[in-house]
Amino acid sequence: MDIILIAAVTQDGFIARHPHETIRWSKDLSLFKEQTTGWPVIMGSNTFNCINRELKDRKIIVMHREDSPKGILDTIDKEKCFIAGGGKTNMRFAPYLTHLYITPHPNVFGSGVCLFSGRVKEMNLVFEAVVPVDKINGVFQFQYRVN
Repeated sequence: MDIILIAAVTQDGFIARHPHETIRWSKDLSLFKEQTTGWPVIMGSNTFNCINRELKDRKIIVMHREDSPKGILDTIDKEKCFIAGGGKTNMRFAPYLTHLYITPHPNVFGSGVCLFSGRVKEMNLVFEAVVPVDKINGVFQFQYRVN
């Protein structure tokens, strides 16, 4: 199964200003919808609570502190799933990731929630594709395979 981390990040590596932010700065929400529709999406409880609307046509799996990433992944019977967590959830799933879909945005927060909150094992990434999001403003999604 492909386990894909999907995230919008600032130029200084943050995915949010604080753990309870409702993200309005991301320009790739329509691409997120297109890519995740029909697939399970795993997120932490903070991320889930920050979403102001239902994510139609996707099975949302909310990760809690006591949950095992492997245990959650073992329940999924699809070809792929997406990790759209906060930094803690992303860190816990890091050992299982097969792909990263990262969309750098023209923002610098200076502080906030990192893509991975805590130490993760080094990953060697192999470039697979670039997807235009907002060409005029230089926003592209970069897709990598974890080698």
